Amino acid sequence: MKLLKCIGLFLIYPLLMLGIGFFAGVEAVHFFYPGQNNETAKEQLVNLPDSEQPEIPVDMVKKQVYPEPPLVEAASSGESLNADTEYVLQETDVLTQSVVETVSGLPAKYIGMNREQFLEAMKQYEAVPPLVEMERGFVSLEVLSFSQERVVVQMNYQYVQPSNSFYLAVQDNEVVVLLEDKETVFINTGIRLEELPEAVQLDIMQMRFVEDEEKLFDFLEAYSS
Repeated sequence: MKLLKCIGLFLIYPLLMLGIGFFAGVEAVHFFYPGQNNETAKEQLVNLPDSEQPEIPVDMVKKQVYPEPPLVEAASSGESLNADTEYVLQETDVLTQSVVETVSGLPAKYIGMNREQFLEAMKQYEAVPPLVEMERGFVSLEVLSFSQERVVVQMNYQYVQPSNSFYLAVQDNEVVVLLEDKETVFINTGIRLEELPEAVQLDIMQMRFVEDEEKLFDFLEAYSS
């Protein structure tokens, strides 16, 4: 009997120690590798059928947040002229089609303008050209190209042609000097028709012929104020 007890204790004691060692090993794994069981549990959940998947409370679901794209500054609507912009002027004779090109710096009044503003400025210039341009025979203009580096403007002129004789006529109740073609205005005299003697008025209303420049300037000196 004593022998059986000794044998029983001899067998139970190693088994008990083995069990304690196994339990201690498992706990050590849990302590040093806490995520391992989570990964195993996840794999087990993935392998479960859809009907057996556990329900997860909505408030426990973490939303994946994606970083917002950086804001990009809007591109400018167009190029603007500056002090370094090259200004090319092409003066064209509409009768002979000859062209004189001049390259210079951009006039200060156009600095800072974009394409739309520059085109509008040119439109206004064409509608109301300076008097000096009118005297040169200005007809029209056109913007041939526009960029921050270079603008090209074509000015069209019907240049006054040399004339040996002239005509005095009336436009808007003012005496004007016409060339031989009876259409091209050579001089706006500034003389009002009603300021002249009646006989001279009738003569000019019928386009008075003036033989040469000497006779023309004699008339202007006599009736200009």
